[in-house]
Amino acid sequence: MRPRSILLSTAALLLTGVAACGGAPEAAAPPSSSAPTGPAASDARESLAARAALAMDKAYAALYSLDDGRGQPRNVVATVGRDGTWRVDVSGGALGGTADVTIASTAAGVFQCTLGSQSNPIASTCVKVAKPGKPVPDEYDPKVERLFRQWLSVFTDRQAALAVTEVQPLAGAKGNCYSIDSISASLADPVDIGVYCYAEDGVLSAARVGFGMIKVISQVEGPATVPLPGPEVAGPPMGMDTPVAPPVQPVQPLQPSGLAPSA
Repeated sequence: MRPRSILLSTAALLLTGVAACGGAPEAAAPPSSSAPTGPAASDARESLAARAALAMDKAYAALYSLDDGRGQPRNVVATVGRDGTWRVDVSGGALGGTADVTIASTAAGVFQCTLGSQSNPIASTCVKVAKPGKPVPDEYDPKVERLFRQWLSVFTDRQAALAVTEVQPLAGAKGNCYSIDSISASLADPVDIGVYCYAEDGVLSAARVGFGMIKVISQVEGPATVPLPGPEVAGPPMGMDTPVAPPVQPVQPLQPSGLAPSA
């Protein structure tokens, strides 16, 4: 399946004549291991917190390649405004990969938006799915936006149940990379477990988690604010699963009627 193009002015700025990279899929997140101890673990935790703090205050727009191991990589565009508004556009991120989707956050709340593409030139509309600062419900969540915004507050929280180790950079990643695991067996993982890489300015340059591998392709300065891609409307958001096709009704054969037998 060909990766769809995200039709945004941001994407045009970020990717002029550049295609998403191919290649073999990276492995999923590494298995859990024992938590590191001592100065090295403390230094890694402090370094991660510092990079996450930079990311929370950084306005940028960046184009990424997402490889989930199910075909060619897909496009992701993350845009963060100077006022804290943000949106993450995911090609093939809803309806089982058949629809592009945006998750956006403004002062009014968190929204899921339809997103037009060359193969599906629709007008974008948005449905509110959560209050400001709250996570997207699982049934409407493409998950990718969590890597850019939701986990930053966890990474800056020194009390979060995380084990952090600085590791060798992922292939093509800029900056420092951190292997992040949970240290609590009785609670749900506080973040997507895996490897996260941050550039010197705090922007995520790569990540390898359970649902795939993401790498930055291009980056520009972010806008003052990030508006919704379309108007807010009532109605249900898009789900993540492929829609079930309605059953095909059998065609009844035509029955002759009123025909007189020939003499």
